Amino acid sequence: MAKITAAEIAAARKRGAEEPSIVSARFIRATRTLEVTFGHGVKIAVPVALIQDFSMLERAPTLAELAEVQVSGAGTSLYWPRLDLGLWGAGLLQGIFGTKAWMREVARGMGAIKSPAKAAASRENGRKGGRPRKHPATPAHA
Repeated sequence: MAKITAAEIAAARKRGAEEPSIVSARFIRATRTLEVTFGHGVKIAVPVALIQDFSMLERAPTLAELAEVQVSGAGTSLYWPRLDLGLWGAGLLQGIFGTKAWMREVARGMGAIKSPAKAAASRENGRKGGRPRKHPATPAHA
């Protein structure tokens, strides 16, 4: 069995103190949002639809299952016992809700949202003939 030194224990305690710990978490049914409060005073709210782990379940979680969130790992993570699903708190705090590919797809979808103002502007541009054509650059030494 490996022996752990006092220096290794001290270094682990220092790393643990530097990482923000989760104080509380709750699921807000009305907005389907996960609200997480950290020990240093930061509070974040993330729509569960943005969190990849929930979309990868065999079936969509019920509101009751989402409401059973627990703080675990001495404040480092969140756990949903009925879903057997855990999330790392520091990742949520950094805005990491899934893999890079997942985050790219989420961002791509957000840019595709059309508001009434965007639709009206598009129609107005269409009436004017659309976007102006780009003219190729003329050579400097013609």
